[in-house]
Amino acid sequence: MRHEFTAVYERDEEWLIAYCPEVPGANGQGHTKEEARASLTEAIILILEDRREEGLRGVPAGAEQEIITVDVQAA
Repeated sequence: MRHEFTAVYERDEEWLIAYCPEVPGANGQGHTKEEARASLTEAIILILEDRREEGLRGVPAGAEQEIITVDVQAA
């Protein structure tokens, strides 16, 4: 499954700070852009996994569930 997010990078002395405006709380850091990107990617994965688990806690036991894929293409 493929998702696209925006990564924003800002320099803070020797650190490169990365964050994702679409996923509140998702941020990472590293000495290089690659390290900051990897850290941010892991943060996004953890947040989305947690949101899925949290969201499914309130689903009634007998409710039907399925995974759907949403592809958004640029106009």
